[in-house]
Amino acid sequence: MAEPLHYRYTEGGNDYLLVLIHGLFGSLDNLSVIQRHFKDKVSILAIDLPDHGKSPHVDNFSLSVCMSGLISLLDQFSHKKIGLLGHSLGGKVAMLTALTYPERIDDLIVADIAPVSYPPRHTDIITALQNVSLEQVHSRVDADKQLQVGIKEAGVRQFLLKSLAENDKGQWYWRFHLDDLAAHYDQIKGWPEPDAIFDKPCLFIKGSQSDYITVAMQPTIQHYFPKAKAHIIDNAGHWLHAEKPTTFNRVVEKHILNL
Repeated sequence: MAEPLHYRYTEGGNDYLLVLIHGLFGSLDNLSVIQRHFKDKVSILAIDLPDHGKSPHVDNFSLSVCMSGLISLLDQFSHKKIGLLGHSLGGKVAMLTALTYPERIDDLIVADIAPVSYPPRHTDIITALQNVSLEQVHSRVDADKQLQVGIKEAGVRQFLLKSLAENDKGQWYWRFHLDDLAAHYDQIKGWPEPDAIFDKPCLFIKGSQSDYITVAMQPTIQHYFPKAKAHIIDNAGHWLHAEKPTTFNRVVEKHILNL
C-alpha cells in the first residue's frame, strides 16, 4: 500500500501513545469518545483502516495489509511506549500487530473480539449495502429507506450511514471500499493463527450481552497472550465503548495507569 493511512494525532502529556483502531465499516470517528477522554492524559493516534474512512482503497484487504499500514505509520512516531486499542476488526488488527511486532508494541487493549475465526456475521449487512442504488440517493434518508429492506435495526443503519458522503457534484458514495471488503470477507472473519505470543500487558474488555468472546475462546486467548486480563462491562453489547463510554474509559484508564 503506497499511500499512508489517514490518521488524527493528538499530543498528550507523556510518552505513552495510545493507538485507536476502529471496526468493520467504521472510521476513526467511531472511537472519538475515547479520544476526547484521553487527549490530555496520553498522546492519541486514531487511524482509518485501509478501505475505510479517508484511508486508501486497496484491492486485497486483509489483516496483514492493515498491520503493514499501521506499522509504516508508527515509524513516524518516537514515543517510549505504544499501546494499541482495537475494537472488533480493529482488535484483530491490534492483536496481529502485537504478535508480529512485539518489540514495537508495549501494551494491548482488545474490545470485544478474540483471536479466532468467526462464522459469517455480516452477510445480510453486506447484501443490503450492495443493494443500495446510490444513483437514487439524494439524502441519507433515501439511503436509509433502501437499507431498511435488509437491515431492520435502526442503530446498525445509522452507524453505516455515517460513512455515506456526498462529493462536490452532489453524488453520494460510501467512504468504505464495499466491493473489496465483500470480496475479502473471509479475511475479515478469519484469523491467520500466527506462531507467536505477546508476553506483555494485555486487557480484553467484553460486553456482558455480547457473544463475540465466549468461555470456549479463553484458552486460545491465553495461548497468544499469557498476561491477558479480562474485564466484563455489564449491560453492554458488542458496541460497549459507545453504549457504556464512561465505564469503558474508566477501565482503560485504570489499565494504563497500572502499567
